[in-house]
Amino acid sequence: MTAQPPFDLDRIGVGLPFATAVPLLQDAMAGGVAVVQAPPGTGKTTLVPPAVANHVGALATSPGTGRRSDDRAPGRVVVVQPRRVAARAAAARLATLTGTPLGQRVGYTVRGERRCDATALVEVVTPGILLRRLLADAAIPGVAAVILDEVHERGLETDLLVGLLTDLRQLREDLVLVAMSATVDAAAFAGLLGGDEAAPVVDCPSALHPVAVTWRPAGGGAARTDARGVRREFLTHVAQVTAEAYASAVAAHPAVDALVFLPGAWEVGEVARRLREITRGTTVLELHGQVGPREQDRAVGGREPGDPPRIIVSTSLAESSLTVPGVRLVVDAGLAREPRRDTGRGMSGLVTVTCSRASADQRAGRAGRLGPGAVVRCYDEATYAAMPAHVTPQIATSDLTDALLTLACWGTPRGAGLRLPAPPPAVAVRAGEATLRELGAVDEAGQVTAQGRALSRIPVSARLARSLAVGSSLVGPQLAAEVVAAVSEDLRSPGADLTALLRELRSGDLGHQSGRWRAEARRLARLVPEVGPGVRAGQETGAAGTGRNGLGAAALGTAYGVGLVVALAGPHRVARRVGDTWLLASGTRAALPQGSSLQHEEWLAVADVARATGPATAGTGAVIRAAAPLDQDTAELAAAHLLVQEVRAELVGGRVRAREVRALGAIELSSTPVSAKAGGGRGAAPGPEAAAVHDAVRDAVRNAVQDKGIDVFTWSPAAAALRDRLALLHAHLGEPWPDVSDPALARRLDEWLGPEIDALARGLAADRVDLTEPLRRLLPWPEAARLDELAPERLTVASGSQVRISYPPYDEPTARPTVQVKLQECFGWAATPTVADGRVPITFHLLSPARRPVAITDDLRSFWDGPYQQVRAELRGRYPKHPWPEDPWSATATARTTRRR
Repeated sequence: MTAQPPFDLDRIGVGLPFATAVPLLQDAMAGGVAVVQAPPGTGKTTLVPPAVANHVGALATSPGTGRRSDDRAPGRVVVVQPRRVAARAAAARLATLTGTPLGQRVGYTVRGERRCDATALVEVVTPGILLRRLLADAAIPGVAAVILDEVHERGLETDLLVGLLTDLRQLREDLVLVAMSATVDAAAFAGLLGGDEAAPVVDCPSALHPVAVTWRPAGGGAARTDARGVRREFLTHVAQVTAEAYASAVAAHPAVDALVFLPGAWEVGEVARRLREITRGTTVLELHGQVGPREQDRAVGGREPGDPPRIIVSTSLAESSLTVPGVRLVVDAGLAREPRRDTGRGMSGLVTVTCSRASADQRAGRAGRLGPGAVVRCYDEATYAAMPAHVTPQIATSDLTDALLTLACWGTPRGAGLRLPAPPPAVAVRAGEATLRELGAVDEAGQVTAQGRALSRIPVSARLARSLAVGSSLVGPQLAAEVVAAVSEDLRSPGADLTALLRELRSGDLGHQSGRWRAEARRLARLVPEVGPGVRAGQETGAAGTGRNGLGAAALGTAYGVGLVVALAGPHRVARRVGDTWLLASGTRAALPQGSSLQHEEWLAVADVARATGPATAGTGAVIRAAAPLDQDTAELAAAHLLVQEVRAELVGGRVRAREVRALGAIELSSTPVSAKAGGGRGAAPGPEAAAVHDAVRDAVRNAVQDKGIDVFTWSPAAAALRDRLALLHAHLGEPWPDVSDPALARRLDEWLGPEIDALARGLAADRVDLTEPLRRLLPWPEAARLDELAPERLTVASGSQVRISYPPYDEPTARPTVQVKLQECFGWAATPTVADGRVPITFHLLSPARRPVAITDDLRSFWDGPYQQVRAELRGRYPKHPWPEDPWSATATARTTRRR
């Protein structure tokens, strides 16, 4: 291809504040890496790509650089934008400024759409596009430079690119790498990119004019969100505030446009609808990823002379990725959507949260680009002060399954050795790798398998890639591709009915969404032959693509084919109706939206389930957002590896109940009671062998102990006293005296309670188990012979009586043991007795003749020499029949009265 002339930076940079920083950027790129820090609206996204292109072009033709100097084009500059809308808009704007058709010198590639000629010098892509190119060919031939825009947003894929590209530069020193940030975390990225020496940081002064801030929280301090998400009352408040503020702004400056920030597409649509109802003569536009390209272009394009004023209602798209011209007024709801993973339930999704202060400041800054502006914040100053300083990195909160597959394909399982902006959390790594092992994508060490590489070539999640490859052999490539395209595009259907959504998409009723889905389905269908041979059918599909009841591709394609494809992507989300809710194979319960057409289905394949609260969830804490019908045969076909047949037991009312269960994960398909007397015989149902029942009983006891503690058993006074004695010896003498805390006993359950568990299996009630003898099994030998010496049950006092020693409770073993004894039985006793080899003194509770405490002491000598005289004066008149000598040292200790003596 023929080399193209350099970009005219003077022409492109007219009016852009970053034009003054271009010379600094050119100097910074001498070392091959640089970080650009510039606020939104300064023009960095517009000017940096052509400046980098000119730089690499000059290097390619400079003598003495070792590079070619013929007339062939230098390598391309790839610009990574986090969102498709921003990628298209950035490429279109730069192409317009260069006076060339889009795709010729400047092009873009996003999922399912490409406008980029072979001659293009600059190509704008989304992170996923570049990740897949790196995995296809790590050297990315033909690419001379990569620019990572908006790295401060801490998107998961962008963070991965930071690690992979810095790693690649160890082999390709000629690769120029530039990261661009709108906030103050540029120094951290400079350290990552620069390696031993931080990369130079190019600053651009803010071009913002003063922005007046107004605080307009909802009346009465009403909350912006509740358990179901953003409250409709708050959206009404945002619309009213916007209408009022916009009317005032237009009265002062008729050319003013307004920009409203909301967390998601649904909220954008709701507020836009309200604004159209309460404003007249104003164009209200929506800007988010689900509106069509034409609507997006209207929102990000400038207003022509004579056009009516505009209110653009947007998600965070317009926060930093996009510049909307003409804006002098910003209305900010102060909310954002961030990914969250519920590890306990195995669910992931977007949740509504308060945005960061950095985001709030960037939003406000959009009003100050053209001149003095205003921002109206629909929250108060206290809320602003409590906002987190920066956005939460997605790597800390997201499902990492696909990221881990990327890292494994790169040859760095779990990111080992990569310079990532933040390490992946260990819990999310374990969960993600478990999923990948289930798919056969990685081995036990996290290394990628041949199947994993095949899955990585399909531009959807690993689960959906597996579903596409395997499902195509069961229901045909077309239907499998249509289902996967609908799920991967995150399209929503009222009532969560995915099959109904497919009907709407096929009919074209959803406009541009139908067109985009159709194109994506065609693209995925073409990919099936490339990856199908590399992905084995595995356990999920049975033999030769036929279920256990002979269900073939033809039958599934017309009956439950949609559900099968969904179930193959997430076998753990196969669900069965239980009352008004659905139990997933993972163990999670969820509800359908009210009025869903799926309410009467017995089985569902759930494509999307999210945490929620409120009446709509029927108390489950989760709501199904997309699903398709199944029957039991198809569910078992898709989730065959979750099928189990086993004996399960539980401790109920102090007795073990055992059942032979056939289950699909947590969903019980059948249950037959079996006798706890595992040997069978008269009255015992035919069932599994004794060993199976005993194992189930042991599991039941373990689970009961884990849930409720050792107190599922009844502690006799003797067993409780022995436990307290052992706890004191362990606390003061250590090993080999055993730890008898609840966790320690639970860990050694089989060791000390084995015979009793066997007795439970034979039908013995738990309250009939005496734990004294089991505890003695923990005694260490030969030290056990000294138990009564080190922790005696009784103490011989001065009168000769044997008094029981009360040891402190097992969970307070460092407290003092005590004895309760009549004061007269200790006359003349000076030494304080001890236990635990002299390490722990015994505390005396000295009692009156009526056995009421009159003194507590662990120093008898001091008591006789001091407080005794006061006790004697108070009590000798009350108890005249008992001895109260003036000199306790010379008196004889006795348990008798004076008369009996």
